[in-house]
Amino acid sequence: MKQLFINIKELIQVREKPVEKLSGKEMKELPGIKNAWLLVKDHKIADYGEMNALSEIDADKTIDATGKIILPSWCDSHTHIVYAGNREQEFADRINGLSYEEIANRGGGILNSAKTLAETSEEDIYQQSAKRLEEVIKLGTGAVEIKSGYGLTEEGELKMLRVIKKLQKNYELPIKATFLGAHAIPKEYKKDPDAYMKLVIEEILPKVAEQNLAEYIDIFCEKGYFSVDDTHKLLSAAKKYGLKPKIHVNQFNAIGGIKAGIEHNALSVDHLEVMTQEDIETLKGTSTMPVALPSCSLFLSIPYSPAREMLNAGLPLALATDFNPGSTPSGNMNLVVSLACIKMKMTPEEAINAATINGAYAMELSETHGSITKGKNANFILTKEIPSYTFLPYAFGTNSIEAVYINGKLVE
Repeated sequence: MKQLFINIKELIQVREKPVEKLSGKEMKELPGIKNAWLLVKDHKIADYGEMNALSEIDADKTIDATGKIILPSWCDSHTHIVYAGNREQEFADRINGLSYEEIANRGGGILNSAKTLAETSEEDIYQQSAKRLEEVIKLGTGAVEIKSGYGLTEEGELKMLRVIKKLQKNYELPIKATFLGAHAIPKEYKKDPDAYMKLVIEEILPKVAEQNLAEYIDIFCEKGYFSVDDTHKLLSAAKKYGLKPKIHVNQFNAIGGIKAGIEHNALSVDHLEVMTQEDIETLKGTSTMPVALPSCSLFLSIPYSPAREMLNAGLPLALATDFNPGSTPSGNMNLVVSLACIKMKMTPEEAINAATINGAYAMELSETHGSITKGKNANFILTKEIPSYTFLPYAFGTNSIEAVYINGKLVE
């Protein structure tokens, strides 16, 4: 099937030659074509150009995009979409003065979600998660990573990963699966956290690999959770099974997790609300993608990742939602792009690059997603009539999306 989009106000993120990722000053540039056309054949981007150079095309369907913008769909490289229930009571507790860490120490937080997940059937978890996935697709997400981490038992972790696998089977967008057994220390292991790490490494990890349930391994490297030494042990063990690292680091403290991640060739290091100059220097010249999660900062009232310092140092940066029940109950990438501009002082161009090309890189999808490039999958957003792409982050409370296409198909 051929679909021809004509009179596009602006076709943005057009890359004649595919780029893997963008760093530093490169992120200020967002190439586009004004008054453009776009041809989609089957599920791929077939061609594009300026309207005044459009020759006759025999299309099955022609869509007039007058006044509207087309850009690649968002690539959300860090989510926890698969979970059961919610943590709205903890939201009220925080308003009443308790910190995220205090709530966790009282048995709330991740442990609360683990308890709810254990009490919920696999089918019910799937139905809840599918609803969330459909919600984020309608908000423009065309590729997503999903982590486990609310099981904290062999049964619970494998149950979560099976749900992710079922989502991969039933939905057309790319879904990357990450094993995050080392998300928190269960209550029964508080006095012997090494025994829990042994369980994760020796019992759960081999079964995850045997059943082919994940591509990536993750760990929450943070005070009160897992140490740098734990991180080295887990990532070394996961390497034997071919699982690549994507790790949580520097959310509340800088304890050396970034350096540990880089030593294990981590695909990405995520959160980065607290960054030292040493951390920034350590990331220079590596293949590791730093990932910022600004809606987590918004929800928890914690610092935002220092994007300007990182970009000025020549680093790349990706943006993701961290969609989860405790610290970011939102998978809205449009809000993330707005927060990056408003709170992290990123330009609209930098934020859109971070949420498309660099987000794709953080999921190893650079060859197929993240830009308007011939041969790439036709995953893109058609906006409503808006003045310019700057309006997307500017009007942070407005849904400017008219339609979303996944593999060339309109999402109903």
